[in-house]
Amino acid sequence: MNKEQISIFDIFKIGVGPSSSHTLGPWRAAQRFIQKLDQEKRLADTEAVKILLYGSLAKTGKGHGTDIAILLGLSGGDPVTFEVSRIQPTVDQIKGDCQLWLAGQYVIPFNYGGDLLFLMTESLPYHPNAVTFQAFFRDGTALSETYFSIGGGFVVQENQRAGDTEEVDLPFPVQNAKDLLMWCMRTGLKVSEVVLENEHAWRSEEETNKGILKIFHTIRDCIYRGCHTTGTLPGGLNVERRAAKLNKKLLNGRHYADFETWMYAIREGGSGFQYTLDWVSCFALAVNEENASFGRVVTAPTNGAAGVIPAVLQYFLIFCNGYNEEKIIQFIATASEIGSIFKKGSTISAAMGGCQAEIGVSSAMAAAALTECLGGSQRQVLMAAEIAMEHHLGLTCDPIGGLVQVPCIERNTMGAIKAITASQLALQSNPEKAKVSLDAVVHTMWETALDMNVKYKETSDGGLATNIPLSLPEC
Repeated sequence: MNKEQISIFDIFKIGVGPSSSHTLGPWRAAQRFIQKLDQEKRLADTEAVKILLYGSLAKTGKGHGTDIAILLGLSGGDPVTFEVSRIQPTVDQIKGDCQLWLAGQYVIPFNYGGDLLFLMTESLPYHPNAVTFQAFFRDGTALSETYFSIGGGFVVQENQRAGDTEEVDLPFPVQNAKDLLMWCMRTGLKVSEVVLENEHAWRSEEETNKGILKIFHTIRDCIYRGCHTTGTLPGGLNVERRAAKLNKKLLNGRHYADFETWMYAIREGGSGFQYTLDWVSCFALAVNEENASFGRVVTAPTNGAAGVIPAVLQYFLIFCNGYNEEKIIQFIATASEIGSIFKKGSTISAAMGGCQAEIGVSSAMAAAALTECLGGSQRQVLMAAEIAMEHHLGLTCDPIGGLVQVPCIERNTMGAIKAITASQLALQSNPEKAKVSLDAVVHTMWETALDMNVKYKETSDGGLATNIPLSLPEC
């Protein structure tokens, strides 16, 4: 097997909420199945399609929008460009008409209750997030493909494994933190500079920078939109959005029509601890309330943890005077490398590792990025990532009602604050005296994931999901 090579744009993907593993991944799997039918020239011959969901996709799929994502993917929609306001009307039409426009071109009969099956008691061995697509053709033959959504929007087909892709010639190949530090020490490059040099193996510097700024603009728009949208989140828990109310309170009711003037108004409010803390929480809440509402977000490295890195990045831009394109690129590049190290050495899937794999990893990514942007050394960057993850080890994933809402949204505020704290600790410490390395904590996280009871891995079979009645209001 080839060693896995991961780009910035594998870790940071533009998509639709609420879940990278349960929404974006299945959506991409559906698109890949459509591509397979097209390659086999069987789209026009297809007379029926069935979808089988296994494991965590079955148990929490409805709460995470797995069914919605698959229907949109089979219909030819793309998560990067599909108009989010059309999501629910499109799915309602499919259910009401009992028809599916395969690839947006060929209409076939489709019964939501009979053709999309949630197999609650069945799991496949490779990964808990599994989906099988079956196409039945007019000549009596059929085609079946199984895909695994392995976290962060990454998808692998059955009998394929992560890393089984064509390699490029990277100048600084990295599989773990030891490799990364070795290249940094040998060349004198910062973590972000090592990352950006590797990105040249895939595309030009101009294309990379343009892509990173597109990621930032999506994050920026998501934060602003979430801070100015009121209402109740979908799904039945009746969770009220809080970011907009907090934004309004902190700005004394003033409204700003664009991101820049709004950002400068926040900065003018000062830098007191409580004020700063409230804004970091507000930014994280805003993103994950958008995520819970099928809004457009960026995996960072997942959707469930999509608010941590934006909140810390926004903190840096506003309260650390970091608002320039060079710093934004540096932040996102550094964060991506830490995320890739966790994916290679452990997991970024809550269905495999619990919430430590999502909030924990995102907090480590944000801590590292903030540390480099604040002038920390390469060793301090890795130390910050280690500290952040060390204090998320064992965090379970137990979403109430299978929704990415409680406790998921608030956990993003906690992950962001821990990232900032971890960064400050690393900046004030001598990393040469650290007792725990980043590689050690990555390995420990994986061991913890293996030991963790399956009911705490995004199944809603344990923890808060079974102890909080759905009728109770959120505190």
